[in-house]
Amino acid sequence: MSGLEQANGEVVRSFFETLSTGDLERVRPLFHEDATWKVMADGIPGAGTHVGRDVIVDEFLAPVRGMFEPGDPKVLIDNLIADGPLVAVEARGLGRFADGREYSNRYSFVLEVEGSLIRAIREYLDSYYISTLV
Repeated sequence: MSGLEQANGEVVRSFFETLSTGDLERVRPLFHEDATWKVMADGIPGAGTHVGRDVIVDEFLAPVRGMFEPGDPKVLIDNLIADGPLVAVEARGLGRFADGREYSNRYSFVLEVEGSLIRAIREYLDSYYISTLV
C-alpha cells in the first residue's frame, strides 16, 4: 500500500471513529464543502443523494442518528481496502434505537478522499432489514 493509500485509509478510519461518537459537529469538518453521500437504497430513512457538507450533517445524519440512543449506532470497520483516492470498507452498524430496540446491520461503503477530507460516500446496506424496523 502506498503512502497516499495508507493516509487515505487513516482518514476513513478516523471519520468512522468520529461518526461513532455521535458528535456531528466534530464530523462536519471532516467533509469537503461540496461532499456527497449517496445511500444506495430506496424507501428507507435517508435514502438518496445528499449534497454539501451542511446538508449531509444537518438534513441527513442528524435526523437518522436522532432515531437512535445518543452515540449510536457505532460503525465498526471489519475490512478496509484503499486504492488511490478510493477507500472501500466493510462494516457493521451496532447500537440501540431511542425506544431501546437493538440495531445490527452490515454495510459496505466506498469513500473518495481528497486531501484529508471526505469528498464522496456511497453507502450500501441491508435496506430490507431497515424497512422492517422503521
